[in-house]
Amino acid sequence: MNNDRMEMNRRVIEEFRASSGKVQGWGPLILLTTKGAKSGQTRIYPLMSVLDGENYIAVASKGGAPKNPLWYNNLLAHPNVTVEVGNETFAATARLLAGDEREQAFEKAVAIFPPYGEYQKRTTREIPVFLLERHKNA
Repeated sequence: MNNDRMEMNRRVIEEFRASSGKVQGWGPLILLTTKGAKSGQTRIYPLMSVLDGENYIAVASKGGAPKNPLWYNNLLAHPNVTVEVGNETFAATARLLAGDEREQAFEKAVAIFPPYGEYQKRTTREIPVFLLERHKNA
């Protein structure tokens, strides 16, 4: 990730946490905390908020770029994540969706954030979609 993108993410994360999940100029967001696939370091990514029941959908669009975002590999290597939405923080497990389940989730994401549909048209890769399944409190 280049320095400009890292700085933008840092500012978005800071504003998100200071204002109960609202970031000026952005639609509804979640913060996804992962562990780096290679480094094992904690990484935080702001993503569009796509609610699916009590879970969230994470779309690895990277704006339609030819390669997946860095967090894609993090979720494959370390599927246990933390999700922040508004003032709530919860543990979740990221599950890569396939087939009809992926199609339905992607359609739901496009309905909430239409640019995802455009991003899919820009790339030859099928944009990966994860379900961030909330851990049930024991």
